[in-house]
Amino acid sequence: MSDYDRIAKAISYIAEHFREQPNLERVAAELQLSEFHFQKLFKKWAGVSPKKFLEYVSVENAKQLLKRNATVAEATYETGLSGTSRLHDLFINIERMTPGEFKNKGENLVISYGFHDTPFGKIIIASTSKGICHIGFADDEKSSMKILRDKYANASLSQQGSPFHRNVLKIFRDDWDNIPKIKLHLKATPFQLKVWEALLKIPLGQLSTYSQIARAIGHPTASRAVGTAIGSNPVAYLIPCHRVIKSTGMIGDYHWGNERKAALLGWEAARVFGEN
Repeated sequence: MSDYDRIAKAISYIAEHFREQPNLERVAAELQLSEFHFQKLFKKWAGVSPKKFLEYVSVENAKQLLKRNATVAEATYETGLSGTSRLHDLFINIERMTPGEFKNKGENLVISYGFHDTPFGKIIIASTSKGICHIGFADDEKSSMKILRDKYANASLSQQGSPFHRNVLKIFRDDWDNIPKIKLHLKATPFQLKVWEALLKIPLGQLSTYSQIARAIGHPTASRAVGTAIGSNPVAYLIPCHRVIKSTGMIGDYHWGNERKAALLGWEAARVFGEN
């Protein structure tokens, strides 16, 4: 088991069992690691201790309960945080494809693509001359290429680097404030674009629900359609569909795996809240 797999499993375990407030010994035993080694590995990867991450998960659950009119007594978890946390917004200028490009599955388009390593596994990034058109987690390169070819059956594909790709990879290393605006070149319906634009407004380290997104775009009864649009998000992570959860507080289904979604949320929490 790789270090990423161990930490993803630990994050998933904490997210599922936070109501029991598992201590360091219990989570380390779940991974068959010593407490010392687990603490060191978790903090190195996530930037915070397991205890601090457990507090973050507890706080998020409490916030969801309070939004549903629970009393403070019912929302029993305390935050230990003070002041306003620094929030980051990634503003992305979305350029829609022409109707001809949409109809012809990329005819006359030249698409550059490449596979790259991230803390959450390998991803495939693809772009046109106008911007990023596809990002997906690539646990299997052959399957990832089939998805790309199916989407752009008539385009010319070329495996090569691009400044667009380098800018995307910077989000895993640098503060987003220092990254140039990342342009997207997407084919989408107006409804999908509305949903994706709403996702871009969810700050780093915060969560939303399907019903909240539906209200934000002016379609309060369209939670199911919103879920479908979120599920068709063509650019993993940049459009942060992983920040949307069910109104019950459960993580919900994620196209690239619920453990990976939990890991993404934990990593973002570490960047915002840090270690106190």
